[in-house]
Amino acid sequence: MARIAIIIVVCLMSLTMQSQSVPAGTIITCSIDHSDIYPGTSRAYKVYVPAQYGGDKPACLLVCMDGILYDAAAKMDTLIAAGDMPVCIGVFVEPGVIKNSQGDVVRYNRSREFDTMNSHWAEFLERELLPQVEGMTLDDGRVLHISSDANDRAITGASSGGICAWSAAWYRPDLFSRVYTAVGTFVAMRGGNDFPALVRKTEPKAIRIFMQDGEKDAWNPLFGSWWEYNQLMHSALQFAGYELAEAWDKGGHSIRYGTLAFADAMRFLWKGWPQRVKKGKSGNDMLREILADGEDWKFVARYSAHRDTLYLNPAITISAKQKLISRGSHFALSPDHSVMVQSEPSSNWLIAYVVGNDGELLHGERFYWLHSADNDALQENGPMAFDTNGNLYVATALGVQVCDQNGRVRAILDLPQGAVTNLSFVGNTLYVVCGGNIYQRTLKSRGYHHSQPPIKVKSQGQG
Repeated sequence: MARIAIIIVVCLMSLTMQSQSVPAGTIITCSIDHSDIYPGTSRAYKVYVPAQYGGDKPACLLVCMDGILYDAAAKMDTLIAAGDMPVCIGVFVEPGVIKNSQGDVVRYNRSREFDTMNSHWAEFLERELLPQVEGMTLDDGRVLHISSDANDRAITGASSGGICAWSAAWYRPDLFSRVYTAVGTFVAMRGGNDFPALVRKTEPKAIRIFMQDGEKDAWNPLFGSWWEYNQLMHSALQFAGYELAEAWDKGGHSIRYGTLAFADAMRFLWKGWPQRVKKGKSGNDMLREILADGEDWKFVARYSAHRDTLYLNPAITISAKQKLISRGSHFALSPDHSVMVQSEPSSNWLIAYVVGNDGELLHGERFYWLHSADNDALQENGPMAFDTNGNLYVATALGVQVCDQNGRVRAILDLPQGAVTNLSFVGNTLYVVCGGNIYQRTLKSRGYHHSQPPIKVKSQGQG
């Protein structure tokens, strides 16, 4: 008995010495009681500042939904001290609630904020929450400064917070490059089940992701199997060439295993930092067909929306408002002049007509179907243009969606701010308007303008 007691004492002393060797960070409790993005909401959040933060240069960032999950603050103390993470400020934010005048909660906003497939949560962080953290002063005089570089930023969450973390980086890769999802809700709750298809079709983004889930994961079978949809998402990410790691287990819909995997997730996400997270190479054949190696979007100029034309340089002027008849919808004419495509207002559909010998538009029907970026509301689609292979490029809120001759979206070209409001081809250079800026990109494919003589296009058949 005496020997056992001695061993226990030695072990406890060892643990105490280890804990004393790791300096603990500071945790600040805060709240934000106003939001233009989520009107009427208020929420609490905590800010973790590691002991190693000196205030002399911006720190990296970890955002976590649903407060301090995974015992993250204590684990970050250890990871930062060991050099497995850079000096990183943590922001642990609760979902919003709406209260009445008596202070009672009358609406919980968690699913609205976390499960919805759009960029709103990322914009809430960018425009409303993080500016409140930036410039905070600690009791010891240190002032908080956070890096604005996506490569220095990670985001994480569990369940609905998991899909929220992915959505924030997916829609705003200019804000976050590193993602950890635990038991992520990639199911049919608010459209999250569409993500595997979008990942397969969209040009890869500079995001590194670690996924955790368990074989028994299910919260409500009404929405589908969490485990199956996490496997579909994982398969899609592999196909699209993302840098990916995973921790699969036998658990259910619980934070337990996500907590166990947190340290490994952080080591993977931050490995090699400050080397940049790079875009992968997708297995998508349409992307390989149209994208030129080594070419990416290049900024050209600011765009003045009140003008009817894009002044890209003195030699090139592109019409920015192609219109069909008096309704003002956008249109495109196929290279062989046999098909006219017209946008349908407030719809995911484009109408295709056969052009008769006398120019009459015949057999109009909803033929081209587009993905929506926001499952809250259908958005207007912008200008469109064919390439000389008969593929249709459409400016949408998701980016440039590229449809084959059978009306199916096969590829999506993404930009940092997502929504593309205008596009036009000049030869094999595609010009777009995104976030108030004009960008250009050289492609393998060449654009076709309806003013050109008709050309014969190879049929893609019924495939």
